[in-house]
Amino acid sequence: MDKDKLLRAYSQLKTIREFEERLNVEIATGEIAGFTHLYAGQEAVAVGVCESLDDKDYIVSTHRGHGHCMAKGGDVIDMMKEIYGSTEGLCKGKGGSMHIADFDRGILGANGIVGGGPPLAVGAAIAIKQRGDKNVAVSFSGDGSSNQGTVFEAMNLAVVLEVPSIFVFENNGYGEHTGADYAVGGDLLKRTQGFGMPVFTADGADFFSVYDATQKAIAHANAGQGPSAIYAECPRYFGHYVGDPQKYRSKDELSDIRENQDCLKILRAKVIEDASLTEAELATADEQVMKLIDDAVTAARAAPRPVAADVLEDVYINY
Repeated sequence: MDKDKLLRAYSQLKTIREFEERLNVEIATGEIAGFTHLYAGQEAVAVGVCESLDDKDYIVSTHRGHGHCMAKGGDVIDMMKEIYGSTEGLCKGKGGSMHIADFDRGILGANGIVGGGPPLAVGAAIAIKQRGDKNVAVSFSGDGSSNQGTVFEAMNLAVVLEVPSIFVFENNGYGEHTGADYAVGGDLLKRTQGFGMPVFTADGADFFSVYDATQKAIAHANAGQGPSAIYAECPRYFGHYVGDPQKYRSKDELSDIRENQDCLKILRAKVIEDASLTEAELATADEQVMKLIDDAVTAARAAPRPVAADVLEDVYINY
């Protein structure tokens, strides 16, 4: 990667991290309505995948979708406005945290239905194949949603129709509050291979590892060889939702993963060691990100809120 691309990747990681850390603080003020599920710790997966995509590629996210959407190019300020419920948000304040979408960027939406994303992504992949385009449709799934029948059916259909789908499985260790080692029968990686597609493994805390796996998956699709999957284990810094007491985690687990599995620390160490970037360049990127997050919160607090007359708008599509 050249320097500009490396800086962009680092800034994306940092933006997602600070966006989520700030939301964890702002939700306590009571200004943000509804459940919020934070993505901090898993940033290398979202950025590692989406850095290889453009606006004509599609992604479908999960209820833990802020990171995916920002990595795919979702506007940070408009996303914050959406989460705050403003009419200036990406979905006019009607999507909130769990239903952010931006069709212009190929973001088909975060999804509150566990396992609801892969079937949508396969539908998009069918459209890509019918058009004869060289693009892909990516679905993100957690270890919890990997058990859903909708996910099994989507993988099977993608293989049967040989469409350019990429199934990304982010194993963060917990489906809500239940450990993956208890809830996922067998080996998730081998189970996915059993559908007849290659699975590219990646270190979910290492941006470069995920980026490399994604390049392989895209090359597989562009060669007309159909779907593939990416399997990555990655830590989750926060609970299932903001306010989750996390009694199911061991005493030292959180401090250990923040110390030893921080994708930002890992990327910084690598680019400094090989002199790709300097401490000064990374510090400048950090300052720019922190200003962006501050600006986003300020703008979101001041942005207009819906009025009663808005409730019937955008309920049905008008052709």
